[in-house]
Amino acid sequence: MHDIRAIRDNPEAYDTAWARRGLSAQTPAILALDGELRAAQTALQAAQSRRNDASKLIGMAKAKKDEAEASRLMAEVEALKGEMAAQSEVEARVAPQLRDLLSALPNLPADGVPDGADEHDNVEVRRYGEPYALERVQDHVDLGVGMGMADFEAAARMSGARFTVLKSQLARLERALGQFMLDVQTQEHGYTEISPPLLVRDEAVYGTGQLPKFAEDLFHTTDGRWLIPTAEVSLTNLVREQITPEEELPLRLTALTPCFRSEAGASGKDTRGMIRQHQFWKVELVAITTPDDSDAEHERMVQSAESILKRLELPFRTMALCTGDMGFSARRTFDLEVWLPSQATYREISSISNCGDFQARRMDARCKKAGEKGTRFVHTLNGSGLAVGRTLVAVMENYQDEKGRIAIPQALHPYMRGMTHVGGEG
Repeated sequence: MHDIRAIRDNPEAYDTAWARRGLSAQTPAILALDGELRAAQTALQAAQSRRNDASKLIGMAKAKKDEAEASRLMAEVEALKGEMAAQSEVEARVAPQLRDLLSALPNLPADGVPDGADEHDNVEVRRYGEPYALERVQDHVDLGVGMGMADFEAAARMSGARFTVLKSQLARLERALGQFMLDVQTQEHGYTEISPPLLVRDEAVYGTGQLPKFAEDLFHTTDGRWLIPTAEVSLTNLVREQITPEEELPLRLTALTPCFRSEAGASGKDTRGMIRQHQFWKVELVAITTPDDSDAEHERMVQSAESILKRLELPFRTMALCTGDMGFSARRTFDLEVWLPSQATYREISSISNCGDFQARRMDARCKKAGEKGTRFVHTLNGSGLAVGRTLVAVMENYQDEKGRIAIPQALHPYMRGMTHVGGEG
């Protein structure tokens, strides 16, 4: 959500920023609706004030037995009632239009975000590790099926496309990855583990920006709730409609949850395997900060996510997303892309965004410094730390051997009870 007062004060800055995201000028329509709404509200208040004054004068006129004046005033009150009804109707019509327009507009990109149209204009920030030299490369589907530990056909029979059944050691490896990530983020990086709801109401997904524009990307239940597309929704909404003391910030929260996405805009993309699923596990990182600290917190969160890939010794690169590739709620985003040998390319495994006060305005989430009267909107940040399924894919493909086995990264050995390979003994 955007500050309408700031748009009134500097509409050119908003149109310039939205133009960087490929949008035409939006402020003429915004200011037209805003002007109509404010005019109706001003007229309504004036009519209410005059009606109140006239109502008092009626009693005074009757006390003086001035029936003519009393009749004139009563007629004026009736006319004012009609004026109030008309202006209330304008307010009821225009206010939702203005809210819907503002709600559908993305966040403004921060200074320094690369300009560009799509992922081809993203900028590499740094790179870690070198892709493994593998003589015979299988993708994760062939590896999993070949070991008898991944069953895509059974998943399709019961659930349709974009679902997977993992079995035995591979299922255990997936579980180990999630627990490892959660332990690192809570024990080493200071995140507090949360077990949040997976079903949320309209207000929650509106608060983080999925509604109203991206409803088709979500799963909606028969009782009006939404399955979370990411634990970002649940974790960020913990501060909705709250005033948090600044002394308690930053709040650093994490959760390992299933995530549910319809993938409505991904027809034909990544239909093979586990890259793009309707249901998957993810460790989410969320931070709630003061506006002064959000940029530093963003870099800290990127490093927290990067540390998982480093500990797993997976080659990756960190990318600064351009204006055309950033998500709706983000003002700045860094993606981590892990190397996948079967595709001979880097693929996104984590997206870490600073949303500024964009989500906080939608949630009315504020902070307050001790001893001061005023409040200000918090800044919210979120990122994957990491997507478990995609990390499993990366481990399978990068750690495969010529026997069709998967070596277990050293960091996961404590979670695998002494196993060194999946698909083999010991």
